[in-house]
Order: sequence, then C-alpha cells, then structure tokens
Amino acid sequence: MSKSLADMRRDYTRDGLCESNAPAEPFALFHQWFVDAVNTEQAPVEPNTMTLATVDAEGRPHCRVLLLKGLDERGFTFFTNYDSAKGAQLAARPFAAMTFFWPSLERQVRIEGRVERVSLAESDTYFQVRPLGSRIGAWASPQSQVITDRGELEELLAQTERRFMEQAPHCPEHWGGYRLLPERIEFWQGRASRLHDRLNYRLLDNAWLRERLAP
Repeated sequence: MSKSLADMRRDYTRDGLCESNAPAEPFALFHQWFVDAVNTEQAPVEPNTMTLATVDAEGRPHCRVLLLKGLDERGFTFFTNYDSAKGAQLAARPFAAMTFFWPSLERQVRIEGRVERVSLAESDTYFQVRPLGSRIGAWASPQSQVITDRGELEELLAQTERRFMEQAPHCPEHWGGYRLLPERIEFWQGRASRLHDRLNYRLLDNAWLRERLAP
C-alpha cells in the first residue's frame, strides 16, 4: 500500500447545515438533498445507492449495497428476493437501517426504522418496468443459496429464458418490495476539521423532533 491508512483523509469545506435552512420534518430535506445529488453526482455514482443493514435471528448484523426504488410520505422502498438472506433476516427481525453517501456534496443521510412488505400490486407495478433481463434474472437466481459455479447459474438462466420465450415474465411470489418506515433520520454535512453538522430527526408521539448532534 503506497499510502498509510492513517494518512488517508480529506477536509470537508463545501457546505454547512443550519437549523434555519432545515424544515421541521425530514422528508422535505431528504427530497431537496436527493435532487441535489441527482444534479451533482457523476457516474459511476448512482444517487439512489444506499447501504442497507439488517440483523439476523442471532443478533448478528449484515450490510449490503442496494438501490432505493421508491420514496413517499410513508417511507423508503427497495425490492429483492423474499427468500434471500436479507429476506430471512427481515422476517426474523423487521427492522433495518439505510445510509446514503453523496461524496460530491460531502453529505450523508442515515435512516432507521421498522420494515414491512409493500402490497402485491406495488411489487408487480415495479416489476413490470424493470428491464427484461432483470425480470428473467429474478426468476432464474436462487438468491443467497449456494451454487456449484457460474455455469450452474448460466444454465438456470437459459432454462428461464426458454420458459418465457412466448410470454412475458410475471412477478414471482418470492420477489417484491419492502418499505422502511422511518423512526429516525439523520442528516450529516461534512465540515472542516471534522466538526461536521448533524441534524437528527426522531419520530416522537407521531411528530418529528429535530435536534443537533455533536460530531
């Protein structure tokens, strides 16, 4: 390694986050920051990329990178295989955390809350707008299960392509969406000398409480 890990750092000086510029509830601020990310982040960064953390039945944490595919006043939506590792973890403990990081803006958003499955209609609506290859892949891949090698996966894909040669693949029962219902959303704006701005929103008695956290 050409550079010591201890020496790897950058100073954040792009912007600040003040209470006077923050709304009383977090969704408006997230929308604003997300639009900024869409307009600022450059490829290969996808603005809707997030890290999703779940906990299994034994209390062990697991993280992976996903794409946010829905956002409204109810919460944050993503889609996956219900039989996957994350699906089993959410079935055992239906709580999760997600983190967005937009390096060009020197911003991070952390979201925590309960997770529930979206309706079958919502899952089907999104499934139908996915590229054909992604829809076939949802049928072909036994996500998170052990397979022999890449050849086994390619054979499963070939079988699935033959199956749907004359009909469009419909949404599988084992595939669909989850919605994270936020109970806490923290907005982090990088500042110089590691004195970052952190505005934290907590849902308390069905109302959002905004508070500043020390960096």
